[in-house]
Amino acid sequence: MAKVKVAVLGTGSLGQHHARIYSELHAAGKVQLTGIYDSHAETARKVAEKHRLHVFSSIAEAAAASDALNIVTPTTTHFDIAAGLLEQGKHVLVEKPMTDSSEQAEKLVQTAQRKNCVLQVGHVERFNPVFKYLESAATEPKFIECHRLSPFPARSTDIGVVLDLMIHDLDVILAFVKSPVVSVDGVGIPVLSKTEDIANVRLKFANRCVANLTASRVSAERMRKIRVFSGPTNPCYISLDYRAQEGFIYRVARDDEQAMSWLKMAISAISKESIVSEFAGKKIVREPVPIEKEEPLKLELEHFIECVNAKQKPMVSGESAKQALDLAFEITRQIQLIK
Repeated sequence: MAKVKVAVLGTGSLGQHHARIYSELHAAGKVQLTGIYDSHAETARKVAEKHRLHVFSSIAEAAAASDALNIVTPTTTHFDIAAGLLEQGKHVLVEKPMTDSSEQAEKLVQTAQRKNCVLQVGHVERFNPVFKYLESAATEPKFIECHRLSPFPARSTDIGVVLDLMIHDLDVILAFVKSPVVSVDGVGIPVLSKTEDIANVRLKFANRCVANLTASRVSAERMRKIRVFSGPTNPCYISLDYRAQEGFIYRVARDDEQAMSWLKMAISAISKESIVSEFAGKKIVREPVPIEKEEPLKLELEHFIECVNAKQKPMVSGESAKQALDLAFEITRQIQLIK
């Protein structure tokens, strides 16, 4: 099978990592990286020198040399670039948020279907090993809490924190809960920009699951965590860290698991080993979750190439990304009504 020819459009803070990973895949013989393009020639030149890449002079030149293209440009440019490439029959991975409006997102979905092209959206947390573990361990989510915090960024200030950060968790939760949203209650305020810099939303689903999400880009620390209460068949509480790709699960102990002494519990807590304690007459286990750490973005790009080769719908398709986008727009609409 001929190697997929791929180009990267946009080599800023995120695009440079797309270029880095594709150059590694190119060296491994898994893909043919034709080159990169950025409207800022100097930005593209620096990335090209670092990874020994060809620099295209235009998007049209990049498209002519490629089967598939990654759009890692400002959100306001996503629709025009993606629509033009899809019309040419090119496969597209567009970074989140996929477009500026629900109508634009729907047009991209329809164009991809009409042209039989792969349209994947860059919701990278779906490829995080944390999410894969969560799907297998918490099969009956009842309450979910997400925190996604960061210092003020030097990028993506053209959109608010809901479309910039919270949309990752919206996409994850919609894929995880697999039930229609029946209630949305969002709040947020601008602090350092014209759009909301901190936001919170409470979602209720038809299956009675509740999710509480907080996103902030005016935090002193970085945090990307999710906590899930699941049951009643196999009741458990799971706390996971997307950044560290680690966490703990709390569950009812089996009959053959013995409670520990306080001293052994303290030692186990420090060494992050399993702890068995007694609470309200029952034995409770706290144990580290078995997650094999991998780079989510690399897994995402590999998946895109696999889908192009097989002409199959990606895990984060345009349709699924549009659902997260529509929910994000509803939250921002509610926030704007508060002003």
